[in-house]
Amino acid sequence: MYPDYPFQSHYHTIAPHRIHYVDEGQGDIIVMVHGNPTWSYYYRRLISLLAKKHRVIAIDHMGCGLSDKPQEYNYCLQNHIDNLHSLLQYLDVETFSLVVHDWGGAIGMGVAAKRTNALKRAMVLNTAAFRSLRIPFRISVCRWPIIGEPLVRGLNGFAGPAIFMAVSRKMDKEVARAFLAPYDSWHNRVAVSAFVKDIPLTSAHPSYKALLQVEQGLEKLQEQQLPMLICWGGKDFCFNKEFYDEWCVRFPGAETHYFAESGHYILEDAFDEIAPLAEKFFRSDG
Repeated sequence: MYPDYPFQSHYHTIAPHRIHYVDEGQGDIIVMVHGNPTWSYYYRRLISLLAKKHRVIAIDHMGCGLSDKPQEYNYCLQNHIDNLHSLLQYLDVETFSLVVHDWGGAIGMGVAAKRTNALKRAMVLNTAAFRSLRIPFRISVCRWPIIGEPLVRGLNGFAGPAIFMAVSRKMDKEVARAFLAPYDSWHNRVAVSAFVKDIPLTSAHPSYKALLQVEQGLEKLQEQQLPMLICWGGKDFCFNKEFYDEWCVRFPGAETHYFAESGHYILEDAFDEIAPLAEKFFRSDG
């Protein structure tokens, strides 16, 4: 149904709702955590590549991808962290590595903050897991009262434009259709809108405390000299070079690769270049 996504679907119940996840391969565990407005499909080629020698788990957050999309649900950072933590407990995952993108940085590192000794290594792709006051105008508009929700949920003004604004290479039509398939109605775009609203820019925001705890967890991981691979798209209008530089300062020992001509969806623009880097980086697990 979705190009390059031949994976069996699995579900974990967080009563009364279900979250969908992919669980492929065997070996050391790599957990892939997507952002907004993508889903586990974003990682499809990386899953197929790394599952040859590893066990790869890729979640669809509540309200995203093939997971349930409850309308009366608190789509906040802490709940997304707790949901991923619940899934890893359900699967008896004791140690793991991470691949994170967009909101996946805060969510994945939020789980790591709960159990820093369990995280073996991390691959970071155009994301953040620390506070920032920066928000592009085009995203800020999607947060505005009165017009924000109709724009995102009614006119598909966030997920829709992402298929061409988040890449520097034009997406194949079938691939673009797959990215958007789970978000085809007002009802199904509930989490897309909620993620935008949940960006904590000030201490008064309900998710500010959760993000601060994630950031404090990063400090512990830095002290432990967490092995890190950073691959960054330089044409990202949201997670721009300031965020890349922040990761480099926080983890000065990281292996870094800056792809100046790639966009936010870096795995769409630069997968062929990133694939051997990922294989080499995670080979050290085994």
